[in-house]
Amino acid sequence: MTDLLPLDPDELLTTTRSVRKRLDLTRPVPLEIVREALEVALQAPTGSNAQTWHWIIVTDPDKRAAIAELYARSFARYRSSGGRAYADAERQAVQERVSSSADYLAEHMAEVPVLVIGAIFNGRDDFEPGSQAGLWGSLLPAAWSLQLALRARGLGSAWTTLHLAYEREIAELLGIPATVHQGVLLPVAYALGTDFRPAHRAPLDEVVHIDGW
Repeated sequence: MTDLLPLDPDELLTTTRSVRKRLDLTRPVPLEIVREALEVALQAPTGSNAQTWHWIIVTDPDKRAAIAELYARSFARYRSSGGRAYADAERQAVQERVSSSADYLAEHMAEVPVLVIGAIFNGRDDFEPGSQAGLWGSLLPAAWSLQLALRARGLGSAWTTLHLAYEREIAELLGIPATVHQGVLLPVAYALGTDFRPAHRAPLDEVVHIDGW
């Protein structure tokens, strides 16, 4: 088993960030370490214990490049739509840093050594009305658990979904059946340093409600 960073549970949960500029694009990632982290992730909850998730690990340079090209195309449209402005100067500064790191990731996605796509089988090529909360609730906790397990092993990842604008094209590239739906794309690499800190968040009292809204 890979040596783990000395992080207590609260530190692991509060310092697992979306890593972009601090992904080491030059260091190979052994497939075994990704598999080890996935073994941890598969302990996450899944509706009715169905375990219908699937994980597509992409290491082939040509396939990574093809995915990166589609991601960049989607990102360009997203970026051109403009960002949200915040009255809070600190929050606005944070958003500008996030935008800068997102630009970097879009430019360098093809260089990230491993791309992991989390997907889930629902037995049909569309979505049953009213079913999506349960469907994605059976996949996304495991994807977050994967990010935590990677962080504990000195790797970074970033939660991305912009590739979904080209989900069909990526499914064709990777041979994913029409009955399996992609939910998240995680670029994975060793992190440059392990000194991540909690992110700026709105005060708890602005978002918590006791016994009603």
